[in-house]
Amino acid sequence: MLVDSHCHLDYYVEAEIEQVIDRARAAGVGRMVTIGVRMSQAAAVKALVERFPEVWGTVGIHPHNAGEGPLPTPEEIAAEASHPRIIGIGESGLDYFYDKAPRDAQAENFRRHIRAARLAGLPLCIHARDADADILGILRDERAAGGDFDFLLHCFSSGRDLAERAVEMGGYVSFSGILTFPKSQEIRHIARDLPADRLLVETDAPYLAPVPFRGKRCEPAMVAHTAKVLAEVRGIEVKALAELTTANFHRLFRKAA
Repeated sequence: MLVDSHCHLDYYVEAEIEQVIDRARAAGVGRMVTIGVRMSQAAAVKALVERFPEVWGTVGIHPHNAGEGPLPTPEEIAAEASHPRIIGIGESGLDYFYDKAPRDAQAENFRRHIRAARLAGLPLCIHARDADADILGILRDERAAGGDFDFLLHCFSSGRDLAERAVEMGGYVSFSGILTFPKSQEIRHIARDLPADRLLVETDAPYLAPVPFRGKRCEPAMVAHTAKVLAEVRGIEVKALAELTTANFHRLFRKAA
């Protein structure tokens, strides 16, 4: 069994969601995590996780949306995560590539989500793009101030230093279809070298379809293609990679039965 540890099922139209999930099942994807990007979206995430037993969810505010209004408190974010099938906080973090929200708002949003993750006892899904130094700085500051917390660098496309320092802090790293792109050799080298017990796979669907579907709309079923490349990079069989990443998923997302 494979787990798509990060997708956005509420981005598909209602009429096709069942077909998307059926195709995932047929591809051997037994679990999917649909991710929150706005607190106003939390009800839609909860409706999906209640409807499909293969689907779990998270709640949070994406860095793109950090400037849209007053930010919830860590306590308010943690309260939204009390639902039995909400297994994580986020996604939150920093995105300096698009800069859709002021950087100070992104940083404050990120810090509040870290504190919410600690309050809820759930892992934080981190979005990091072109902001490696500030991501590391905030992770270090928050750990020093409040203690350890579980986290996952999702859709990894950053530098080696961020990956290695994150693992040293106890974090996990998830690879998406970017791993399969021809120009992603350095990402493949990072994936090759990280500890095996810190690896996950994902799609970030409907974005970032892996080769051979690049340029098309992504679906959770396509995580199998990313897993195949990760297995090749690690020098192991696909079945072993599936067992490894699924075990890692359950170790990190302990609330997912």
